[in-house]
Amino acid sequence: MNEKQRQRIVDKHKDSYTRFGYHPHALYWSGRDIQEMRFKVLAEIGIQAGDAVLDVGCGFGDFKSWCESDACPINYTGVDVSPDILSEARQRHADASFYEGDVFDMSFEHQSFDWVILSGALNEQLHDDSCYAKSVIGQIYKLCRKGVAFNMLDARFLKAHDLHSLMPEYILAYCQDLCAECELHDDYLKNDFSIYMYRT
Repeated sequence: MNEKQRQRIVDKHKDSYTRFGYHPHALYWSGRDIQEMRFKVLAEIGIQAGDAVLDVGCGFGDFKSWCESDACPINYTGVDVSPDILSEARQRHADASFYEGDVFDMSFEHQSFDWVILSGALNEQLHDDSCYAKSVIGQIYKLCRKGVAFNMLDARFLKAHDLHSLMPEYILAYCQDLCAECELHDDYLKNDFSIYMYRT
């Protein structure tokens, strides 16, 4: 992702946060129910109370809130490029750590977190043949001790000029080159799929 693309994302979220405030619409989710359905699938990789979780493209830190509402408090760290969204996240989660920037801007040691999750942060169309998305997946796998769970838009059902979608089998094969144990989950929303990558 180049600086122009990054600034476009920052500007989009500044505008959406101004319009919607603390609401899933500010993060371009259609509603909280859809957002939380994705959270549930990601958490089912095996996240347990007390685990250290890195959320890449964390938005308002809503995954932390969702886990706590499910009696699963976690040691939460969030990363996001939007200073406006992170300002709200920090107000809502004083006990969490938040960092502004791209995951490649961070200096986390390899295997710093039990789990790394990513929800919706690879949906921006960059017109780069998915190079950025694949590089992010590789990077976040380096940061986990137990595994990675991420979701993407499913190109079998959704193709839009301004959204990045992929065939699940394509990205699963890429993940299998990085990781011996991967799982594809595509039975929860028609236009979405999730992949689990376990460190073994």
